[in-house]
This record gives sequence, structure tokens and C-alpha cells, in this order.
Amino acid sequence: MIRVENILKIEEEAGNTRRDFLKGILGAGAFVLGVSLMPEQLFAESPTGAAGDPFPPSEKAPLQPSVYLAVGTDGTVYIIAHRSEMGNGVRTSLPRIVADELDAAWASVRVVQAIGSEKYGDQDTDGSHSVVSFFVPLREAGATARLMLVRAAAQQWGVPATECSTELNHVIHKASGKKLGYGELATAASKLDVPKKEELKLKPRGEWRYIGKPAAGYDLKDFCTGKAHYGQDTRMDGMLYASVLHPSVLGSTVKSVDDSATLAIAGVKQTATIDTFKPPVLFQALGGVAVLADNTWAAFQGKKKLKIEWETSPHGVFSSDTYKKELQETARKPGKVVRELGDVDAAFAKGGKIVEAEYYAPLLAHASMEPPAALAVYKDGKVEVWAPTQSPVGARDAIAAAVGAKKEDVTVNVTLLGGAFGRKSFPDFAVEAAVLSKKTGKPVKVVWSREDDIKFDSYHSVSAMYMKAALGADGKPTAWLQRTVFPPIGSTFKAGEMYSDGDELGLGFSDLPFAIPNQRSENGPAMAHVRIGWFRSVANIYHAFAIQSFEDELAHAAGKDPVEYALQLLGPDRIIPKSELPKDYSNYGGSYEQYPIDTARFKRVVETAAQKSGWGKIKSGNGAGIGIALHRSFLTYVATVVQMHMDDAGRVHVDRVDSALDAGTVVNPAMVVNQFEGAAVMGTSIAFYGSITATNGVVDQSNFDDYPMARMNTAPREVHVHIVPSDAPPGGVGEPGLPAFAPALCNAIFVATGKRIRELPLSKAGLA
Repeated sequence: MIRVENILKIEEEAGNTRRDFLKGILGAGAFVLGVSLMPEQLFAESPTGAAGDPFPPSEKAPLQPSVYLAVGTDGTVYIIAHRSEMGNGVRTSLPRIVADELDAAWASVRVVQAIGSEKYGDQDTDGSHSVVSFFVPLREAGATARLMLVRAAAQQWGVPATECSTELNHVIHKASGKKLGYGELATAASKLDVPKKEELKLKPRGEWRYIGKPAAGYDLKDFCTGKAHYGQDTRMDGMLYASVLHPSVLGSTVKSVDDSATLAIAGVKQTATIDTFKPPVLFQALGGVAVLADNTWAAFQGKKKLKIEWETSPHGVFSSDTYKKELQETARKPGKVVRELGDVDAAFAKGGKIVEAEYYAPLLAHASMEPPAALAVYKDGKVEVWAPTQSPVGARDAIAAAVGAKKEDVTVNVTLLGGAFGRKSFPDFAVEAAVLSKKTGKPVKVVWSREDDIKFDSYHSVSAMYMKAALGADGKPTAWLQRTVFPPIGSTFKAGEMYSDGDELGLGFSDLPFAIPNQRSENGPAMAHVRIGWFRSVANIYHAFAIQSFEDELAHAAGKDPVEYALQLLGPDRIIPKSELPKDYSNYGGSYEQYPIDTARFKRVVETAAQKSGWGKIKSGNGAGIGIALHRSFLTYVATVVQMHMDDAGRVHVDRVDSALDAGTVVNPAMVVNQFEGAAVMGTSIAFYGSITATNGVVDQSNFDDYPMARMNTAPREVHVHIVPSDAPPGGVGEPGLPAFAPALCNAIFVATGKRIRELPLSKAGLA
């Protein structure tokens, strides 16, 4: 158990506390390797609960060679967190990359949250690519500052810069014993030319101080002591609280409103209509009627009293049972070919043992701990917003479009996010706050209830998949056919889009790594009737569920051990040629030359997970089972082994999870362990209970009573995370722990019971 007193002790052992370093900072000058983070206040009042403190004014730092870093004259090192912190650890991992190359004392570091701006590069905290995309740029930022400080010291001492070195916020000249602190050198360094990229000398791996070493989160003490501020915590004097009654069917518009009973409730000030989006949905507000009050309770109660007549929507035809049959029928038919190797039809025609299976995974809601909330102030054509957003630039642009402002007149401040999983990449709740502030002329804080969050989410897509294989005499597939059918995320951005693009199909489907000579992947059309959005691991979830479950079915059909069979399917160690992949395969945004699909790395994680879990030594059957699944996502290789048992009531209990991963170079192993432990719990929630359904276009679920999460008595008893050492470039870690969990669990259930699980969640079969 983590105890607050232990956190405090860790900070004391690290040296001076951050509070000591920040004393008197507002009056101190700064050598800024970047630009001013916090804009001039748009208005006289600013909210409480906003993340970060005012950044040293840029006019005190004439030289600004990088946007990610500043060094104060008191030795404080300011590092810009330009990605959103939602439990993913980016406010720790990314700054530690900079601090390592700078040779900064971690206790001197002050992390400052960036506003939404293109100058920081990609700020969309999704796709598990924060470290992947910024590992090198942030190292270069730190190395740039270090070199400038070294040159400033060398110039002052009259010695060659090559004779100087750095050590924890100091430049040292060992020959003379001279030593100067970074704060003492900041002003002089700011007058030097910014080094060119080719002049930088990055630290060799053996000299890394922070990279690769476990570290507690920068904000951990604040999390544990209640001082951390989230979107729900923002407040401003004179603000109104708003709760929006959204149309129960996507795309419905307000026909008439009777708000007389609402206005009679104490605390309610007014109501206001928010226009329903015009297709496509994009990042627009969903529409509806807002109740504005001087407290959330009044706003929530007032919303219950609204009487609204809605215009009909074409999505009113959506009912899950009928829709499921449509998807399954589509999956049984030939679809658009997205990848083909060899001649699948000819191989099937030659015979062999034919195995077919169908899999189904339902819609999922994010249900993050913190429901959406945002505070906005509109004044004189300018807007300032405080929101727990994963996409501050996307939020800025959507807000500007909604209120008719210029993008440069919209400021989005990013608070901490109490979970997100992709939901808060959609800024509709922040758009609502800005629109309502403009309508009322007052600061407005929009607060979504749990019911709002689940009923009006940007859902993870439902999917039906069809699998077929022909097995040869050796039990290995001679032909493999797979089809996937799901309403794509693209439907949210292009009205009527029914086919997935290369990005989504490349999420564990069109990049099948098996050495099967004849294989074909097909995609069928599906119409979206709800807003489809990003979810942790996105399409990898249902693709891994189907493919890894089917692989296990083939292993048992061939009479082979699943681990041995997986290794055989991967074939000889090889790099899969890019020419074998679809032309539009995006490889999670990574260069294929730098991040190829490497079957040797797959094998290492399979072998590690099997060895660490005791595979082959565990007694299975009679209600106890062990299963394995492997998957590559976000440039990281994962194998997960799940051990479970059935209780006397026929319910599944997860006893142990072993996940082995090869994520290349790991910045903070502690954060990796956190992510994979969390993925095991989230995977349990999805596998046991996750299912969103609809009747006549209206989502049936509304809270944790009908959309439950794993609790202490159903969460895995043990989770073991095994990081395979690697010098490869960094891969993602926030999402890859999730896809392999459900198929590994379902494969274990088969061993325990002889029953194949081809549809999620388990609760549907009475197993959870």
C-alpha cells in the first residue's frame, strides 16, 4: 500500500522540496528555453483549481530556443508539460526525459502545464505516443540548455567548453575545481547563440540518470492529499452551473420547451437552448436545453423538470438486438479486401480440417472516474476555458467555431483529468460551456452527471467478426480468412461513412503477424447510430479478442499446446516486409523502418509470460484454467497469461495475471507497471460486464447499477508485469496492456469448462 507519509519521506530524501525552490520565484528572472506558458489573464478574475502557476514572463528571458524548458536565476528548472495528465504519467515521464539530458536535480524541477497551442507540437494525448513522439525532441531540448549553460560557464572561466561537465544543476570544471549553479549561469547563457542540432551531444544510455529508472508521479502527493485540481474542481466568482438535457436519440432537435416547473426551483436562474450539431458530429456539442443555476443541485433538479418535445431522428431505428444480427450477417458475406497474401480460395479448396467461428463485442462506454466538466468565460469576443481535455488545440478550434471567435482569441487551459480513455479527446462539454457563457454573459461551468456521461458518450465501437481457417496435417493453418465489421470512428467525422480506414484496420487486424502462406483480411460496412469515438486501445480490443481466441481454438483443434502453437504460427524470426502489409497501413504513426513488425520480439514476450506464469506447471480443468494471448499495439509487443477458477455458483474469478511486454526503451518502469496493472482491472470490467445497448435509438444504460465496473471482489487477485529489456526505440505503454486480456481470460475459461466464449461480456452468459 502507498502511504502519504512514505511519499513525503521520498520527497525529503530527494533534497530540498519544490516549495523551497519556489520561494520568491515570482520576483526572480528566468532564462527561458521556450515561450511564456500562461497567457496574460483575459479577465480580472481567474478560477481556483486551475492547473499550474503563472509562468515567468517571457520578457525576462530574451533568448527562447525551445518551447519545453526554462531555467530560473534561482536554479528552478521549469519543464513544460504539453500533454494531458490522466493517470498516464506524462507529467512525470516527459519532464524526466528533459531533466536527464539537462542534468537537472529532480527536486528543482517545476512542471508547468501548457495551454493549447501548435507551438508545442502535437498535443493530442491519445494513441500512446507521448514518449514515442517526443523522446528525441525532449532530449534535444535538455541537451540544448545543458550546452548553453556549459558554454556560459566556460566563457566566464576562460576555459574550453570541452573541459567542463555537468552534475545536478551545476557546471563543473574538474581541473580547477570551479563550480557554478545553473541559476548563476542563466542570464549569461541567455545571451549565447542557440546551438545547432548537429552540435548537440546526447547522453549515452549508460549515463542516463532518470530514463529507465522507476519514479513516483510528480503529482502523487497532491493526488493522495486532495490538493490535485481536476476539471470538476474549477470555480470562479459569479459563475453559473449548467446541466444540459441532451437529446436521447443522436441528432434529435428541440421542437418545443416548457421550462416553467424548472424555473420555479430555488437556485435556477434560466434555461438556454444549445443547437444540435449539423452532421457530421465532429467535435460539436450534441445539443439540448441547459439549465443554469447557482449550484449543481439546482441545475440537476431543474433539468428533471424540463418538458421537451423533440423532433425525430433517423437514428431512432437503432435497437441493439436487430443491429447485432445485421452486423453478423454482414460479417458472413465477402467484404472489401484490405490485405491478401497467397491464394486463400485455392488453399481452402484443397481441403484440410476447416475451423470457423464468429465473435461479437458490444459498444462500450468510457465511464472515467471524473465525468466531463468545463468552465468557460466569454467576454468581448474572447474566450478562456479550463477543461480536462486530451486535445487542447482541438478544443480551442471547436470552441472558436461554436462561438464565432478567432482561434487566437480562445485560450484552453488544461486541468488534470480524472481518467479519460479517449472520451476527453472530444471537447463537446467545453464547447457547451463556451456557448452558454456567450449566451448568458457570465462565467459558466458545465457539469455532466454520471448518467449524462454514460448515456451521451462517444462510444467504443461494436464489432462482429468472422474467422475461418484450414489446418494441414501438421495442424498449422494453410489458409486464414478474417472479416471485421464495425461502425468506424470515421462516421463521426464524415456523415454516412460505413467502412473503416487503414488506421483503424491497422489496429490489430490488417497486421496479422503469423507465417501463414495464404491469408485474407476483409472489412464489411456498418452504419453508425451513436457517436463513435476513441477508446483505450480502440479497435485492438475486438480484433485481439477474435484473433487470439480463434488462434487458441486452432491450437486445441490441432491438439497442440497454445504457447507452442503461438510460437509456431509466428514462424521463423523475421521482420515482416512492409510490402506484405496494406499500402495504407499506418503502423501507429511510427516509421516502419524504425518500428517494423518483428516476430522475434513477439516470441520473447510469449516465452517470458509463459515462464513467469508457470505455464505447463499449472493444473487445469475441473473449473480451473489458464490461457494466453499475444498482441502488438502502439508499437509494443505484449503477451498476457490469465489464471482463473469457477466458484460454486459458476462465476469466474481471476486469480493471477502475468503480462510480459517489450516496449523498447522504457522511460519510467514504475509508470509502465501502473498502466498494465490498471489494464488488467479495466480488462476485467470490459470482459465481465462491458456492454452498452440501445432501444429505439435510446441508450439503455445510465449508471454503475446497469453498467458495472470490476470491484475489489472481482478484480484480479494478483497482477505481475514483466518488462522485457530492450534497446529499441520507445513504444507506447498506456494502451497495449488491454487487448490481450479478454482473449487470454476466455481461453482460460475454455480450459476450465470446455465452453468457448465468442461473445462479450461474460455476464451475458451468466459467468460474471
